[in-house]
Amino acid sequence: MYDNGRVDLQEVVDETARVLDASATLEDRAFQLLAYAAQSGDLDTVRRESILRRRASDEVRAYFEGFGIASARGPVRIPADEGLGVLARVCVPLRHREVTYGYLWLLDSGALDDRRLAEAAPLVERAATALAREARARQDLGSGLRDLLSADPEVRASAELDVEGPVAAIAVWSAGGRVVPLWTLPRGVLADAGDPLTAVLAPAAQAGDAAARVQAMYGTPTGVGAPRDDPGEAWRSWREATLALRVAERVPRFAPVAVWAALGVHRLLARLPAAELAGLAAEAAPLEGELAHTVAVYLDRGGRARETAQELGVHRQTLYYRLAKAERLTGLDLADGESRLTLHLGLKAAELLRGPGRS
Repeated sequence: MYDNGRVDLQEVVDETARVLDASATLEDRAFQLLAYAAQSGDLDTVRRESILRRRASDEVRAYFEGFGIASARGPVRIPADEGLGVLARVCVPLRHREVTYGYLWLLDSGALDDRRLAEAAPLVERAATALAREARARQDLGSGLRDLLSADPEVRASAELDVEGPVAAIAVWSAGGRVVPLWTLPRGVLADAGDPLTAVLAPAAQAGDAAARVQAMYGTPTGVGAPRDDPGEAWRSWREATLALRVAERVPRFAPVAVWAALGVHRLLARLPAAELAGLAAEAAPLEGELAHTVAVYLDRGGRARETAQELGVHRQTLYYRLAKAERLTGLDLADGESRLTLHLGLKAAELLRGPGRS
């Protein structure tokens, strides 16, 4: 399905370059390169990098977007920028039913006046329609994603998705009815906007990039599950992604994107019911604020007093005073390994029980 669309887009770009006698490239809304015509005339750094890396840099994207191309209803003329290696060009937004799906880029030596650009209008419309059709197709595929990620084996068996492994699931809090352009995610990434969670399934090699993009789109915490070679096991990755999301929401050092494989002991704690977490956290309940933070850093550093004092910026005697106070309040001996483990788990459990944004 997507391959046919790409062939069509390549034909559009080649024909546009011929009609306008200009170097042309076509990118989607996320500035991923979809097609480009053979080079004629000067080649700037941006076009060369786009072709080689298949995507424009963030700095270049910001420069182009500063000219309002995302909402423009017609061609936008962008001046050269020597510092960025940008030659003058025309950006033609590919819009379909008031939605921008991509951009047609034309290097311009000054010959592309409005009359000449109008000659390519049918080709622009054809490209916009093709991208809109692909976006709709991806949305239709995404609608079956929930079945594939279901914990119910009968529901999973009914999923009509042809997915190749390895894959990793991504969970992100949806943003209160906000429309997010999930169709701009890399090809091969499936997404289904939901309430309260949006589900994403990406090839394992693209999971990190996909998670970063989804998090940027929504601006909310995001969790990434461990990869699964068998797509039929993707539901396990989804469960891990939702648990990692919980950690990202409540433990600042793992925000805004928490990767399951990097969560350490939080992988165990996140699986526990609230009542069991509360039981663990009770061991650390007498410790609050500065004292709780001191003990947490001390235990995270394996009981190494010098490193702990340096990180906290206090004298070692101050550290010893605080640790002794913690022992009195909790009744636990920090020289005893089991007691240290109990208190360490209690402090981490308390983190997961706090509401988002609390410390």
